[in-house]
Amino acid sequence: MEDLWRLSALELAGLIRSKKVSAREAAIAALARLDAVNPSINAVVDHRAEQVLAEAAAIDGKIARGEDGGLLAGVPVTIKVNIDQEGFATTNGLKIQRETIARANSPVVDNLRKAGAVMLGRTNCPAFSYRWFTTNLVHGDTKNPRDPSITPGGSSGGAGAAVAAGIGHIAHGTDIAGSIRFPAYACGVHGLRPTVGRIPAFNAALPERTIGPQISAVSGPLARTIGDLRVALAAMSARDVRDPWWVPAPLEGPVMPKRAALCLQPGGLPTAAEVKAALSEAGKRLERAGWSVEEIADTPPLREAAELQTRLWLGDGYEAQLAAAEREGDPCALACLRGNRARVFPFDAAALSGALTRRATLVREWSQFLENYPVLLIPVSAELPFADQLDMRDEASFTRVWQAQLTQIAIPFMGLPGLTVSTSLVGRIPVGVQVVAGRFREDLCLSAGEAIESFGTPGSPIDPVS
Repeated sequence: MEDLWRLSALELAGLIRSKKVSAREAAIAALARLDAVNPSINAVVDHRAEQVLAEAAAIDGKIARGEDGGLLAGVPVTIKVNIDQEGFATTNGLKIQRETIARANSPVVDNLRKAGAVMLGRTNCPAFSYRWFTTNLVHGDTKNPRDPSITPGGSSGGAGAAVAAGIGHIAHGTDIAGSIRFPAYACGVHGLRPTVGRIPAFNAALPERTIGPQISAVSGPLARTIGDLRVALAAMSARDVRDPWWVPAPLEGPVMPKRAALCLQPGGLPTAAEVKAALSEAGKRLERAGWSVEEIADTPPLREAAELQTRLWLGDGYEAQLAAAEREGDPCALACLRGNRARVFPFDAAALSGALTRRATLVREWSQFLENYPVLLIPVSAELPFADQLDMRDEASFTRVWQAQLTQIAIPFMGLPGLTVSTSLVGRIPVGVQVVAGRFREDLCLSAGEAIESFGTPGSPIDPVS
C-alpha cells in the first residue's frame, strides 16, 4: 500500500471508510512521498509529521468506533500559507509575518477537518500572494514539477506543484486574480475558483480585509480529478458564522440546458494558437457529451472588469501595501505594486464608489449572458505557462504577463465561479481551458469539466522533471 498517494481522494476515502486501508497508512505514504519529491520542488514549506500521524490516528479511531469518517476520511490535503491553521505561521510568503502564529483555524481548515481530511503540510506562495509566479524571501522558490523552466503559477503555486507531484490528494488555494486557476493550468491539474460566499473565509491572525478582497477573493480546491474537486467543494463550503459573506446556497442548482458558448479571444485577447486549439478541442468534447456549443465573437465586458478588479485589489490601500512591501524588501512584490501604480493610484472614495456602482451593472450583464449560455469556455491565459520569473525580466515582459491574464483578473470582479480544466500537454508544457458559469453554479462548471475530462487522459501524479 506504499503507493496510496497515487489514488484519487474519492478512491482513498472509500478505502479508508471501508477499513481496507487505514488513515495511518495513507498518512505514512503521503509523508514518504513528500520526503521523496518535495526537496526538488519546494511546494510544501512547513509540515509536522507527528501531527499528521496524530490526525490520521484520530480518523482511524472514529471509524473503529463505528462513527462516520467523513467525506474526506483520512485524505491528506495541503493548506496554503496565507490562511490560518492553528499553531502555524500565516506568512503569506513574508518575513514580516513569520511570527504571525494562528491561534485558531480558518473556516476552510475547520471544514476540511470536519470532513475527515488530514492536514499534510503548508504550501508556498509569492510575497503577499501578488504574482503568477511563486518565490519569496522567507520560503524560497517553488518549481513546476512538469518543467522547472516554467512557472508553477501563483499565487497558489505551491498548491499546484504539490498536487501535481502527488504530495496530497487535494490542495487548498486562494484566488483573487487567478491564483487557483493559473497554478492548476501551469501544473497540469484542475482548479476551482468558487463563487464569492460559497466557501467561508476568515483569518483571525490578520487585519480585516478591505472591501475589494471581501467581494472577490475566495478559497477553493486544486486536484487531479474533477470528482475530487466536487467532493472538496462540498467539504470546504460548510457553514461558518465568522464569514458575513457566506451564503447557504445549494451545491446543485436548477437543471439548465446543456448549452455552452465558446470564445477564443474574449476582449480581443491575443490568444496563442495552442490555447485556441485546446479550447476548440474542449468544445468538441462537450459536443460529444451531448452539449450544444456555439462559438461567439465576444463576451460581456472583460477588459473593464479587469481594470476595476486591479484597482480594487491593489489600489484600495495602495500606500499601506507599498509601505509593507518596502518593509519586506521583496523585489517581486515591489515590482508588482510599482508596475501598476499608474493604473491604480490614487484611489479615493469617489473612485471606490464608482467601481462598486459599475460592478452592479457588470454583474447584471454577466448574469443575463450566463442565463442564455449556462457555461462559457474561454482561455485561462492568452499564453501557455510562462517561463519562470518572466515578469521580472524587463518592463515589456511585465506588461506581457499582465495582459495575458485578462480572463483571470476579470472574472473575480463579478464574483463568478471559474474552473480550470487541464486538457493536454504541448511537449511537456500543460495547457487547458477555463469554464465559467453563473453565481453559485459551480455544479455547471463541474458538469462541463467532467465531460471535457472524460475524453482526455486521466489525471495522475507525476515525478518531478529535472
